[in-house]
Amino acid sequence: MTLSSLPTTDELRGRAEAALLRCGARLPRAATAGAGLETAAGGDGIVSRTPVTGGVLYRLPASPPAEVDAAVADAEEAFRQWRSVPAPSRGALVKRLGELLTEHKEDLAELVTAEAGKIRSEALGEVQEMIDICDFAVGLSRQLYGRTMASERPGHRLSETWHPLGVVGVISAFNFPVAVWSWNTAVALVCGDTVVWKPSEATPLTALACDALLARAVADCAAPSAVHRLVVGWRDTGARLADDPRVALVSATGSVRMGREVAPRVAARFGRCLLELGGNNAAVVAPSADLDLAVRGIVFSAAGTAGQRCTTLRRLIVHEDVVDRLVEKVVHAYGQLPVGDPYDAGTLVGPLIDGRARRSMADALAQAQADGGKVLVGGERVLAEAAPEAAYVRPAVVRMPAQSDVVRRETFAPILYVLTYRTLDEAIALHNGVPQGLSSSIFTRDQREAERFLAADGSDCGIANVNIGTSGAEIGGAFGGEKETGGGRESGSDAWRAYMRRATNTVNYSDDLPLAQGVNFG
Repeated sequence: MTLSSLPTTDELRGRAEAALLRCGARLPRAATAGAGLETAAGGDGIVSRTPVTGGVLYRLPASPPAEVDAAVADAEEAFRQWRSVPAPSRGALVKRLGELLTEHKEDLAELVTAEAGKIRSEALGEVQEMIDICDFAVGLSRQLYGRTMASERPGHRLSETWHPLGVVGVISAFNFPVAVWSWNTAVALVCGDTVVWKPSEATPLTALACDALLARAVADCAAPSAVHRLVVGWRDTGARLADDPRVALVSATGSVRMGREVAPRVAARFGRCLLELGGNNAAVVAPSADLDLAVRGIVFSAAGTAGQRCTTLRRLIVHEDVVDRLVEKVVHAYGQLPVGDPYDAGTLVGPLIDGRARRSMADALAQAQADGGKVLVGGERVLAEAAPEAAYVRPAVVRMPAQSDVVRRETFAPILYVLTYRTLDEAIALHNGVPQGLSSSIFTRDQREAERFLAADGSDCGIANVNIGTSGAEIGGAFGGEKETGGGRESGSDAWRAYMRRATNTVNYSDDLPLAQGVNFG
């Protein structure tokens, strides 16, 4: 790309506003365009800043505390009606949402790129993920199964049923500004819950568009208008949701630091918490691996989304016999990665979200070198003259002598640390030797190695893959991780159970009243 090919902030603002209007969204009256303008909410306002140029798209007022409380109250009132609607009818609302998402796929992708900086292909893929989870949830609306168990008492039936839980508070992060919301919202709605959404303060425009599309679906299906409420704010807004006893479940996606703040607040009131936090994901490359296949999986997982996925590959654990050949191939591939304008069809790596992320990457690289690491490629800033307020960097590969403290930490940027191993036991120990436990993979043609990696004494992550990278999870499987990743599960499989409450039922259809465990109270 040429330096002049970056769009201007004014151009991006116009494209974003047009996409909002097509989605049926309206900016708040107090919103202002561009930099240097005061927001009606003063210092509490939310700034939508595009990472493409670093410029300000809009300044929006934050939801005041009274508005947050009112949103929860509205959602709680709507829940009393929504929980009694048959689940397949609730599925009809999500089906309509999926239709509108399909119709406005390009518009939402436009906003995702403008606010999160994702390349066009990844932005479209994220919206497709929304459509897919709607399809999944519609089918789920007819499959909220309980069980019938054998009772030890004659003439008795023992079973369990699942019921709607209540108001679900969703706190989402900038890197997947729409997909994570849809994972929670589509499933929560078919389960009979209502939703209050606090999006990332970095992506308010994207949230306005999603809220508007769901409002249209609600109107089309004659559902209660308050099944979904949007509140825009900072950490204090999320804390208010976490503290509110009317919010039955708080589903929070973000950093480990954020999870450490949210979880105790929810636990203090005996609420439920679903956490999707940090990932420090690794791939093991065995001597038998198809190295060309491995390189393709490694490069996308490590450099995709400019390293800003919770499933980004951050550690590469390679057998000593193949490490030199594999690293040569990876470094060559990194040297070919086009970095720049995410709207350009030829770009594979867009910008980091902001300058703070770039500084965090620079600090991590400096620490890695102080720990004996060698930067083999990347790490430098690019397009600084064309976009001085943006944060474009080349993805970096660092050869490390050992797994130091900087390697054990998650740096939310495209840094790939390369470590070596001799035995599979050593590789698994290296792999598991970090606080996080989200996603993992092994590249091998040896079935015994693959099965060992997937076994109980293998990868300790919530996601374990063979011969694919660590990123790119499908919605059909439950998504989430262990240890400091939080232990939550979203999206597919039986993740729906987090959004419902279980009741164990015993029905006596006999004329007697026997007690369990043979107790005699006659």
